[in-house]
Order: sequence, then C-alpha cells, then structure tokens
Amino acid sequence: MDLILQLLFTGIGIGAVYALIALGFVLIFRATNVVNFAQGEFSMVAAYLMVVFAVDLGWPYWLSFLLALAGMALLGVIFNLGVYYPLRHRTFLPVIIATIGASILLANSVLAIYGPQPQVLEGWFDTPGIQLGPVYLDSQYLLIIAVTVVLVIFNYWFFEHTMLGKKLQATSQDKEMASLLGISVSTMIMITFIYSAVLGGLAGILVAPVLFVSIQMGSTIALKAFAATIIGGFGDVAGAIIGGVALGIIETFGAAYISVPYKDGFAFLVLVAFLVFRPQGIFGERVAEKA
Repeated sequence: MDLILQLLFTGIGIGAVYALIALGFVLIFRATNVVNFAQGEFSMVAAYLMVVFAVDLGWPYWLSFLLALAGMALLGVIFNLGVYYPLRHRTFLPVIIATIGASILLANSVLAIYGPQPQVLEGWFDTPGIQLGPVYLDSQYLLIIAVTVVLVIFNYWFFEHTMLGKKLQATSQDKEMASLLGISVSTMIMITFIYSAVLGGLAGILVAPVLFVSIQMGSTIALKAFAATIIGGFGDVAGAIIGGVALGIIETFGAAYISVPYKDGFAFLVLVAFLVFRPQGIFGERVAEKA
C-alpha cells in the first residue's frame, strides 16, 4: 500500500506536466483547427533559457523564471507571425507541416548553441521534500501539482468569467461570426499562441529539475501530451488535463510493476486501445455523418 501511494503521487506529478503541454495543444487546436507539433519544443526552449539565465549568467532564480516566460511569450508572437499567419488561409496540412518544420528548427538551433550534452537545472527549493507518513513528497513534484491545480482554476475563471476569455471562446467556435461581432480574430489567435507558448514553457521549467535539460525532452513530453489530448477527447480542455494525469499514473505504475525500459511505450498502448474502442476519447462525442 505504501508503494502504491508513492507511485500515485509521482504519477500525478509527471501527469501534471503532460496535462500542461496537452492544454497548449487543445488551445491552439480550438483557435486555429491545427495541431501545433512544436508545442513540446516550447518546453525545451524554456528549460534552456532557464539554464542560460540561472546557471550560465548566475541571475536569481525568480528573475530567470520571469525572463524565461517573457522569452516564451515573445516566441509565441514570432511563431504566430512566422509559421501560422502566412498560411492561415491554407488547408490544415501545410500549417501542420510548418509546425513540424519549426519544431526541427528550434531543436537544431538549441543543439547548435549548446551541443548534445544534457544540462542540469536546480529546483526551486533547497529542501528536497517532506516525509508524510509512508509517502515521500518530493518538493518539485509538489510544486508541479500545485501549479497545475492553480492553472486549471485560472483557466476556468478566465474562459468563463472574463470578457477576453469569452472572446477567445467565440473565436475558437466560429471565426467568421466572431469577426462580424467586432472581435479581432487575428488578435485572439495571437493571444492564444502566446498563452500556449507560456504554458509549454512553464511545463518545461517545472520538469527540468526532475529530468535533465536536453534537446530530446520536448519531443518526448509532447508525444505523450498529444496522446493525452486524444485520450481525453481532442479539443476538450478537461479531457486534456485528465488524460495527461491518467497517462502519468499509468506510466509510473507500468514502470514499477512491468518494465522500466518500456515505460515510454505504455502511453501509446493506452492510446491504441482508445483509438480502437473509443476513438472520440473520454469526453469526446461520436460524430455521425449523413449520406
């Protein structure tokens, strides 16, 4: 029982990271009807920005954190203007290919600057964790879970109780109608890209002290987050969060009781099962087309 509680805590912590990345996938998809396959690289770039500011330059951790998030907001603007905006009137396929190209560009740019050697980033707290009965609560996992809970609450409040949030929802549901109502669709999409980039960057910064900061970290996390969005129901915010947490728990228990080397494969086994038996996901609705 003690081991189960420990694994559950760790799984929720890892799953919370997947949930943040998955949330970025969903927000971009709802605003543009396009999957942003560079979402994982946002987390990788933010982690390396933290290494630059906090480790290389030796700046305070809180200042490095704010500068890294500001850099991610700027990257969101550049990504929107350079990747999505020129192709906004094309079909979804060219835009998806462009996001894949941008992902490769970001990864190789960081590789050219830093090389393949993984970097180490210290966590926020000097105390590694606390012992709560039989369960050891790692401080970084506690921070990840706490930040995710706060962001979930913030997302609900923002999209349901603010005018800007309702404008973003209106844009995601019907761009033409939103434009007729006086909403600046291009501005709303820009804000969505900025918020998505910041979310991805935040996930990367949070998970960096747990993992090594490496070129591959973004793609690995993004693949599992993408699986989480499908499992939860593509385009559903609650589904992305629950799917991410569920995958983290499944992966952790699979590594403990089945195989550590194959732990990355459990997420995709679950994904295949959902595609076969419930392709619309947990919260998705089956769509029937009439002839």
